[in-house]
Amino acid sequence: MIKNVPKDDRPRERLIKSGSSHLSNAEILAIILGSGTRQESVLALSNRLLMHFEGLKLLSDATIEELIAIRGIGTAKAVLILAAVELGKRMHIYRSDERHVIRSPEDGAEYVMEEMRGLNQEHFVTLFLNTKNQIIHKQTIFIGSLNASIVHPREVFREAVKRSAASIIVIHNHPSGDPTPSQEDIHVTRRLVECGKMIGIELIDHLVIGDRKYVSLKEKGYI
Repeated sequence: MIKNVPKDDRPRERLIKSGSSHLSNAEILAIILGSGTRQESVLALSNRLLMHFEGLKLLSDATIEELIAIRGIGTAKAVLILAAVELGKRMHIYRSDERHVIRSPEDGAEYVMEEMRGLNQEHFVTLFLNTKNQIIHKQTIFIGSLNASIVHPREVFREAVKRSAASIIVIHNHPSGDPTPSQEDIHVTRRLVECGKMIGIELIDHLVIGDRKYVSLKEKGYI
């Protein structure tokens, strides 16, 4: 049990003494959980939880039903885990009041990567930029499989006109984790490029987001 662990080796004490970066995933999770069960220490419970979900990636996508199905995890502990995961996601995608500048496809992909790479459905997002390539607004246009009949230029450019955007970047994710563009992705891109030219709002790029990787259709020569 945790009370049998030398005080200096306990997760809370180690965090205070050495900082959170020196703790393992199981130790951090143990601090969040706070306590184990009569049969199992909080560290043992944390290790078992991580083994069940094969690490942090699947744990971060776990539902409350999946969590409370695990022995030793009740509703209270499940809520603590979900709250900690959500706070971590929000802190990661936090942006200061200073407007983010897009200088390259990598900048655009980095801006949305953590938010979009783990989504279970395709999300079509537009970044609206001013003349200095600063992001003035970000909006999800639709959720679902990419299709030219659904991604209508009217919906994309209506908001661009409303925001007085000089240019836009469109982004969508592939839940499979593979960002290789489909023929439909290419078709949608070309359609948006032509519409942008007609109304004077340039489509700078179309980024496809995978799991920690992306593809720029501009770099591929489709824009």
